[in-house]
Amino acid sequence: MLVKFILPALTEAKSPFWRPIKYSLFPPLGLATLAAYLRADDVAVLQDEHVEELTLDDAPDLVVIQVYITNAYRAYRLADHYRARGAFVALGGLHVTSLPEEAAPHADAIFLGPGEDTFPKFLADFRKGQAQKVYFSPVRSLEGIPRVRRDLIKRHLYLVPNSIVVTRGCPHHCDFCYKDAFFTGGKSFYTQVVDDALAEIERLPGRHLYFLDDHLLGNAKFAAALFEGMRGMNRVFQGASTVDAILRGNLIEKAAEAGLRSLFVGFETLSETNLRSSNKKQNLGKDYRAAIRRLHDLGIMINGSFVFGLDDDTSDVFKTTVDWAVLQGITTATFHILTPYPGTQLFSDMENQGRILTRDWDLYDTRHVVYQTRNISATELKAGYDRAYRDFYSWSNIFKAAAQHDSLKHCLKHLAYSAGWKKFEPVWNFIIKTKGLNRSLPVLEAVLSKVRLAGGIAAVEGQRRETFKPLPVYSPGE
Repeated sequence: MLVKFILPALTEAKSPFWRPIKYSLFPPLGLATLAAYLRADDVAVLQDEHVEELTLDDAPDLVVIQVYITNAYRAYRLADHYRARGAFVALGGLHVTSLPEEAAPHADAIFLGPGEDTFPKFLADFRKGQAQKVYFSPVRSLEGIPRVRRDLIKRHLYLVPNSIVVTRGCPHHCDFCYKDAFFTGGKSFYTQVVDDALAEIERLPGRHLYFLDDHLLGNAKFAAALFEGMRGMNRVFQGASTVDAILRGNLIEKAAEAGLRSLFVGFETLSETNLRSSNKKQNLGKDYRAAIRRLHDLGIMINGSFVFGLDDDTSDVFKTTVDWAVLQGITTATFHILTPYPGTQLFSDMENQGRILTRDWDLYDTRHVVYQTRNISATELKAGYDRAYRDFYSWSNIFKAAAQHDSLKHCLKHLAYSAGWKKFEPVWNFIIKTKGLNRSLPVLEAVLSKVRLAGGIAAVEGQRRETFKPLPVYSPGE
């Protein structure tokens, strides 16, 4: 049986105004995971339209397409194309789970929620000619799952081919997050067996890893065992966490000892009112500055995430946020325009209030305003979002943020990482076009090398046993 797995390009990835490097970072692990359930005599092909042109004149028996909101229209066109050629087409992913009635007419089968339990059942049904129209995932477990089919991944086309996921979902329930829609009807956060995760790490070449988990530190017991097992592996890795997990206990020190060098942190907003209205309880009352100090003391760079357009925002939110992030020494920042994804509580609330302005999913890329704003006009919001990126990544602010670090090496790492990410677009484009992206990995590993701290991590950990007195998230004029 010939099975083709496709990740269609997100609409913004094909725009001449957006950055090819951003869409050449990670291979489609979800599809490579599903491919592991095939038989040894099946033939599997995996194509990621972000990094290669799709072959559309082939004749697979089964086509599996992963659907996100801004590739939905492209996914439906591909599905219709292959169905017309006689292939059986299965659609799954975040958007299909959120809007199954929209996806179903384009597919022979749709998958709702994670696929680890439903895909093998589907394959058994398909081989018998008894495939169902809808498969829903009631069982949420990663025990005994087969190894990811990394042989299907074209490593040379990605900057970070060693991406890995060892958990599913997130323990928190923010109103604007897609996660709750995807994991509805079952556990919304669960982990691999630690030994299985370590075995997967062991078989990855090189030093660098990128954990794509929504919240790598979300299960403290699992994460502590994982980091203990990684000690001595000589890895450098990046991941994501919450402010709350960074401040609690000594888990972040264990992560640093295991090789954590860069962390994506969802600050989202400096407004307590916005945090409450978004149900982002894990950030309420937490001292952002203490979390940042803790990471910097461990030599960990920060990619801060911020959302503009929440109902408490006013026209000064852009400058306030950028100035704050620069003064905190945040290395990179990811800004978003608030986007009410279908299936989320935010979308439901805004729809009930008549605030949804369009259902053109191509615009739901966190770069466009698709809802009726409050306190700030849509034009101001879009202009402020664009200006925030320009200002944060101006040379003056890159140097100013780098200067906030205590050690010279951390300053230099900050400069190299921030400027390298945003200021050398022609170089990235050339490397991508010549298919040499993965050859840049040693440079990334060098930038992520350890910052030697006086007294070592043990000294930092001792300092952090003191109780942080909660401070306001943001104080005007600081």
